[in-house]
Amino acid sequence: MSDRDYVLGTQDEEIERLGLQHRVWRPRVLDAWRRAGISVGQTIIDVGAGPGYATTDLAEIVGPGGRVLALERSSRFLAALGARTAAFGLANVEAREHDVSAQDFGDALADAAWCRWVLSFVEQPQRTVRHIARALKPGGVAIFHEYADYGAWQMMPPSADVDRFRTLVMQSWRDAGGEPDIGLTLPRWLEEDGLEIIEMRPLIDMVQRSSFVWQWPLAFMRSNAARLVELGYATPAEAERFATALDGASPSDWMITPLVLEVIARRR
Repeated sequence: MSDRDYVLGTQDEEIERLGLQHRVWRPRVLDAWRRAGISVGQTIIDVGAGPGYATTDLAEIVGPGGRVLALERSSRFLAALGARTAAFGLANVEAREHDVSAQDFGDALADAAWCRWVLSFVEQPQRTVRHIARALKPGGVAIFHEYADYGAWQMMPPSADVDRFRTLVMQSWRDAGGEPDIGLTLPRWLEEDGLEIIEMRPLIDMVQRSSFVWQWPLAFMRSNAARLVELGYATPAEAERFATALDGASPSDWMITPLVLEVIARRR
């Protein structure tokens, strides 16, 4: 598989957008890791590590006595990840070119695994969950952030361009073999693969333009509009409207973000 198989792309603009996305979500991510017990000296798997924004955070938490195994199949993302860990002087990261859906991770090697917005895109998400379960030591934990209702993304008042963009995004993911609402199925898979659910939380916001969270969908619409044209889902004229749809929002308008499911589960 090549980087072209990534429905959202792996170009520099996407790497930059993923950095912004991580900054928006970082407070919730760190809180989830704390509640899951991620700490110094542990071995953590970053499943579908992308350009490594979460990887470097995990590496700093576990410290020199710990290890982060970053699994990612995109060569472009791996190059960005390597540059990032080098810039931070982190020697406790092992990055592997790895298809998390097709390839096993190993048996009972990790204290924890982190998986964010990966299952929505891989062709065999249940198999990926099975790989995660097998890779955890008994008592090890897996933390997931996955969409459970992408269609919850709405504007108040409604925006025809945001609605159309959301519909095309979901269609493009499904046509590529993914499922935007994969979180709805995740709890059952975890139980089937020997993981006990410790905690589940819905993560959703209602925000206005003044909120930093607003920048997350704003950046996505700006960058992914052109990608929808490349993939044949939108016309250039539609893409232009999508890219600027949120620019004209009034300060009094509200946005409901996509519903993300947070799951913390422990291997029995």
